Amino acid sequence: MSAFENFGKRETVSDDDQMECGICWHVYDPAEGDPVWQIAPGTSFAVLPEDWRCPNCDALQSKFMRLGDGR
Repeated sequence: MSAFENFGKRETVSDDDQMECGICWHVYDPAEGDPVWQIAPGTSFAVLPEDWRCPNCDALQSKFMRLGDGR
């Protein structure tokens, strides 16, 4: 599966998957969390609040895709 095949499919995201914004290419890394939105390190993309958006360009979560295909 390519990253683009996972575009917008939040339920298929693993706890440690890094997610990349398809608009500005910002990477959400669960190991780092998101200091802009006060998301603690270790927080999976799948459990981010529903209203979380890209801290760089304000894109919706559905615009993020899983990086790599290591599966």
